[in-house]
Amino acid sequence: MTRTNLSMSISADGYVAGPDQSEQHPLGVGGQQLHHWHMGAAANHPVNRQVASEMMDGMGATIMGRNMFGPIRGDWADSDWKGWWGDEPPYHCPVFVLTHHPRDPIEMGGGTTFHFVTDGIESAYALAQAAAGDRDISIAGGASCARQAIAAGLVDEIDLQISPVILGSGERLFEGFAAGQPALELARTLEAPGVAHLRYRVVH
Repeated sequence: MTRTNLSMSISADGYVAGPDQSEQHPLGVGGQQLHHWHMGAAANHPVNRQVASEMMDGMGATIMGRNMFGPIRGDWADSDWKGWWGDEPPYHCPVFVLTHHPRDPIEMGGGTTFHFVTDGIESAYALAQAAAGDRDISIAGGASCARQAIAAGLVDEIDLQISPVILGSGERLFEGFAAGQPALELARTLEAPGVAHLRYRVVH
């Protein structure tokens, strides 16, 4: 059965990106601190390797927001931007990017093709389901895309990688939800130096 997983690195005060996102600060000011668990020597810790593998390996399709894809705003015009990840992005599957502005698909190395979806999260999800077949679907972020997927009832699991970092401002994952929504059950806890990995099951 296809599983839809949302996995995000998050600060202790609930932010998944810092303020003032830009090409120089794609994760917002200070946001890079949330990702030390899968960078450098920390990436070799067996727990971190397991979580990173679960996040990326074998996914049938990925959905992300335009802010995660890049810093360009408004019409794409003649932009040649192809994402932050170089010629071979780490997704290795079709990626559906939420945007208000149409753009032709971009085929990259390693099996990643970026498709640009202008009619909302549910349309992107239907396309992802068709592409994924019986494989899992990843909601990669950023915060707005994740909130839309949660609000639409599309997410089965939420994996949070919690770092002992206080950002103070930026993009909150659970901004705007009513008390008790979404309903969550703690399904798993894992620990590595400097990070706690929590898995929640979403109660539909």
